[in-house]
Amino acid sequence: MDLLDDAQAMRPELTELRGALHREPEVGLELPRTRDRVLAALAGLPLEIGTGTATTSVTAVLRGTRPAPGPGAPGPGAPGPGAPGPGAPGPGAPGLGADDTAERTTVLLRGDMDALPLDERSGEDFAASNGAMHACGHDLHTSALVGAARLLCAHRDRLAGDVVFMFQPGEEGYDGAGVMIREGVLDAAGRRPDHAYALHVLAHALPAGVVAGRPGAMLSASYELDVTLHGTGGHGAWPHLAKDPVMAAAEMVGALQVAVARSFDVFDPVIMSVGLLRAGTARNIIPDTAYFEATVRAFNPDLEDRLREVFTRCLRGVAAAHGVEVDVELHAQYPATINDATEVEFAKGVVRELLGEERYYPLANPVNASEDFSRVLHAVPGAMVMLGSCPSDVDPDRAPGNHSPLARFDGSVLPTAAALLASLAALRLAG
Repeated sequence: MDLLDDAQAMRPELTELRGALHREPEVGLELPRTRDRVLAALAGLPLEIGTGTATTSVTAVLRGTRPAPGPGAPGPGAPGPGAPGPGAPGPGAPGLGADDTAERTTVLLRGDMDALPLDERSGEDFAASNGAMHACGHDLHTSALVGAARLLCAHRDRLAGDVVFMFQPGEEGYDGAGVMIREGVLDAAGRRPDHAYALHVLAHALPAGVVAGRPGAMLSASYELDVTLHGTGGHGAWPHLAKDPVMAAAEMVGALQVAVARSFDVFDPVIMSVGLLRAGTARNIIPDTAYFEATVRAFNPDLEDRLREVFTRCLRGVAAAHGVEVDVELHAQYPATINDATEVEFAKGVVRELLGEERYYPLANPVNASEDFSRVLHAVPGAMVMLGSCPSDVDPDRAPGNHSPLARFDGSVLPTAAALLASLAALRLAG
């Protein structure tokens, strides 16, 4: 299988799909237009396709027709047990009894589909104008997974097992992977996957087409910190008659940074960043309340209780000094993304075979971003790798990064991404 050449041949189709997705981005768990475009792109392929009920997810299963090693393997082209229904083999798929399914290897490939609530300023001719933006490259992920599905369907006679294609909404803070897992994506092929893979594009840091990965911690865990202050409002000219929650909130933002630096080991890092601070209605009115939100990142799964204790103690101390009340809530969002060492070594070999020795870059350190693909990797051995997508006319070290309204992604990496995902599955299912 020369999957890279095949992927290059479908580059115009993948580019068109990516452009359509990028022009009409959707945020959260409900992505009806995105789902419909994915379903249209998969139409006619020999896939068992299902859609979510709690979210607009798409799950597609490809049954390879090459006999699996060992007794009881299905023969290519064996007839299915009647008309296909939900979860039944699709057109032309081999008939699988319970014993056959249990013996087959299954690979899961994930592509997330949602965008960010951001006004795009990338300057691309296919830029969105609806107040949302594919500033994290999920339009490339979705298009690449469609490409991988087409590639593998064309070669299913070489696959001694099954592939689950997980088209996921709601990665950006909505835990779409958790929703899909609860709806059964890990059992879509009739058994749990043996291997799971995903890639994530980067608008900066890596040149286009370079793949990076590492064993162990790949991405951090994330937590949400919500802080509400209750004071006593008043006139801005007489602050001594009020209990000012704004001044307290301003001090809290700085105090939290000190608390993190002085409470956690620098070699077991914690990062805390306040991204939202809201208070007041006019410049000369001291408000009754103030509110801020922060994101917290860490790699150690045992730190949650310690984080809660440190933040609560720090914030209550500042509140007491200002004579205001404070409510502190810390919620776990996503666990750390942990790559299986054996799977990373396998992925590295696939990259070097497909793209060349120089195209794989071993990361020395994990990345301080978070991903709900971590939930899949907590259940299934697998790996997530990064794919450089920085445009060639920009220095990767200076390019706007993911989540920037200026972020640009080089669409020429689409065939590479599709071929890489397909190759990870095909080589695992080569028999």
